[in-house]
Amino acid sequence: MVSACAYSGAYPTGYGRYTKNTEGVPEEMFEHLQASGFTHFQQSGTGAIRKYYNYVRVTPMVQPLDMLGEAWPLRDEVAEAGYYAATLDTGVRCELTVGTKVAVHRYTFPQHSSARVVVDLSCGGLAIELGRTVPLRAQVESMGHGRAQGTVVMEGVPLSVYVEVDSPGWRQMLWYDRRLIDGGTRLDFDSIRHTTLRPFGLLFMGPAAPGQTIEVRLGFSLRGCDQARQNLERECGHAQPAFDAVRSRTRSRWREHLDHVQVEGGTPARRTVLATALYHALIKPCFADDESPFWPTPGPFAFDVCTMWDIYKTQLPLLAAIAPDRAADLLESLIRVCEEEGNFPIGYRMARGADRFFRQASALVHTALADAHALGRTDLDWNWALVHMVGDLHRLYGEDFFEHGVVHPITHTLDLAYAHHCTAQVARALNDRGLADDLEERSRQWSNAFDPSTGLLRDSEFYEGGKWNYSFRLLHDMAARIALAGGDQAFIDTLDRFFGFGAAPVTQPGRRPQAAEIRAGYALNRFEGLNNEPDMETPWAYHYAGRPDRTAQVVHAALTWQFGTGPGGLPGNDDSGGLSSWYVWASLGLFPIAGQNLFLVNAPAFPRAVLRAGGNEFVIETSGHRETPIGVDGLDRDPPAQYVQSATLNGKPLHATHLSAATVHGGGRLHLRLGPEPSSWGQGIRPPSLSHPPARSTRDT
Repeated sequence: MVSACAYSGAYPTGYGRYTKNTEGVPEEMFEHLQASGFTHFQQSGTGAIRKYYNYVRVTPMVQPLDMLGEAWPLRDEVAEAGYYAATLDTGVRCELTVGTKVAVHRYTFPQHSSARVVVDLSCGGLAIELGRTVPLRAQVESMGHGRAQGTVVMEGVPLSVYVEVDSPGWRQMLWYDRRLIDGGTRLDFDSIRHTTLRPFGLLFMGPAAPGQTIEVRLGFSLRGCDQARQNLERECGHAQPAFDAVRSRTRSRWREHLDHVQVEGGTPARRTVLATALYHALIKPCFADDESPFWPTPGPFAFDVCTMWDIYKTQLPLLAAIAPDRAADLLESLIRVCEEEGNFPIGYRMARGADRFFRQASALVHTALADAHALGRTDLDWNWALVHMVGDLHRLYGEDFFEHGVVHPITHTLDLAYAHHCTAQVARALNDRGLADDLEERSRQWSNAFDPSTGLLRDSEFYEGGKWNYSFRLLHDMAARIALAGGDQAFIDTLDRFFGFGAAPVTQPGRRPQAAEIRAGYALNRFEGLNNEPDMETPWAYHYAGRPDRTAQVVHAALTWQFGTGPGGLPGNDDSGGLSSWYVWASLGLFPIAGQNLFLVNAPAFPRAVLRAGGNEFVIETSGHRETPIGVDGLDRDPPAQYVQSATLNGKPLHATHLSAATVHGGGRLHLRLGPEPSSWGQGIRPPSLSHPPARSTRDT
C-alpha cells in the first residue's frame, strides 16, 4: 500500500528534476537532484498527470521552521527494492523503507544544538502549474511522548496516519503556517480551499549528538487513526528500533516475487534491465487490504489501477502468472468498485470517482476477467462477475454502441466489441448460451470502425496517437481483419510502412519542438516507439499474417536500442508498469493476448528462462542462441537478429506460433531452435480468430 521517496516536486512522480512535458526532450526544473523532504504514495511512470499523492512530507532539518519547503541537493543516493537512502546537503543521512501499510524513516544527524524532524500533513501533488493537491479537511493531534496522529481528506479520500518518533528529550509541538503553537495539542480544519491553505503539521526538536539517529514510524490507513495505529503496531511491534526488521521483511518479499522470472545468459546490461523491469512491473497496482474508505466490509481494495489502457495488455497477464492470488484480489476489488460506483474503472486512484478516465478507453477489465475464468480461477463469484460485465457494457459509450454498433472516438468501438467477445466467453462457459450468442454477434461490430477502402480505422479523435497507431489492434478476429485489409500481403505491406521498413530514418524532436515539427512527425504515420501504448502490441500483428520473422526483427530492435540501464533507460512513460511488463514478456519470447487465453511465441532475448506461473515452471530454452556483443559502456551493440527455425513443446513438434495461456500456466518446456535467417516456421498455422478457430488437435501444435 505504501511507497516513500525523496520529494522535489518535479514531474511526474514528485522525484527528479524535470517539468511537465509530453513532447520532445523535457526541460529541467532544477540544476541538480534535490529534495525538500520525503513523501509517501507516488505514481509510477504515468504520463500527463498533474497531481495526486506525495502526501505526509517528513523533513529532517537543522534550519529554522521558516525554511520548511526549501530544497537541498541530494548525494550518495542508494535505491533498492524497498529501500532508499541519500544524504542531504545539510549533512543529514536519510534512509527510508516501507512495509505493507507502514513507512519507517531513519535520519542520522550531524552535531547540532537544535535539530528537528518536521511532519507536513498539508503536502500533496507536484510543484508544477495546477499540480498541487489541497486537503479538503484535516485534523492533527499531538499525543505526547513522541506520538501523534492525523487525518487529511485528499481528493475525497480520508488518509489517516499514526506517527511514532524515537527522540528522547526532544520537544514535540504542532505548527501552523510555519509558526509553532506552544502548548497546543490539536488542530482542526473543517474546510480548506486553495486560497486558504496554510501548511500545518508536527515538529520534533532537540539537540543532536554527532551521528545520532532518529527513527520515524508512520502507520497509514484509509479507515481512521485507530486502524492506522493498529497497522503500525502489527508491522513494527513494540521492540524498537524497527527500521532494519521492516526493511529485511520487505526485501524478502520482493526477492520472492522477483524469483518468479529467472534467466540465464545474456549481457549484464540486459539482465539488469530485465530485473529492473520486473520490479517496475510489480509496484502497481497498490493493494490496501481491508482499507476501502468506500465500503465497510473487509477484503481487498486496489488503487492506482492507472492506467488500465496500458496495463491490461501486459501487466495484468504478468500479475496473473507470477502473483495469481493478488491478480484475483485485484479482480475482486474491481468488481466491488463496479458494484459501489456503477462501472468498472478505466483508471483508478486513491480518489473518489471511478469514471474520470472514461474518455481514454471503454470496458477493459473484461479482458482480465475472461482470462481469469479461462484459467479456472474459482475464487470469484463468476455469476455475479458476469452481471457486472454485462451491465458495464451498456454504460457511458456502451449505450451508443448498443444502439448504433459504432461509437466515436472510434477506438471505443474496438474496445466495446472486444469486451462483448470477452463477456461472451464467460457467459458461454456459465451455460448462458442465449446471452453468449447475442454478445458474440455484437462483438463482430468491430468491423464498423474500419474503412474498407484503406484497411485502416475511420477518421475520428484519438487518444495519444492516430488511426495508424490504433489500426493494428490485436482483435478477436484477426483473420477477418486481415481480409478487410486486402489479405496477407496487403496487411504486411501496411505494417511494413508503419514500422518504416525501407524508409529513411526519422529525426527525434529535441527540447521545445515547434508545433509544425510535431505535426510533421505525426503525419509520417509511423511507429512511435514503445512510449505509445497503442503500439505495444503491434509488432505481433505480423504473426497473424504468417510473418513472425518481422515480429522478431521489430521486437529485437526495440529490446536492444530502446532500453538502457541509466536514467532515461525507458523509451517514455512506464505507465504504472505496463511498459516494463512488455519488456519482461518480450525478453521471454512470449506475448499475452489479453482476453483470449493466448500467448504468441517469438525469439527470446536469453538462451534460457524460467517462468514460475503459480506453482508450475514453464521453461523457455533455446539452441543456436547468439550472445549480443557488449560495447565499452556495457550496453548491447550491433546485435544480430535471430529467428525461430523450429520449436518443440514438451518434446513434441510445435508448428504454430501460439500457445494457450493454460499451457503456459500449467508448466512445461518450450524449446526454440534459433538461426540468423528467417524460416518458414509459423507461416502455415495462424493464431486463432473468431471466424477461423483452430482445430482441437492443433490448438498448441
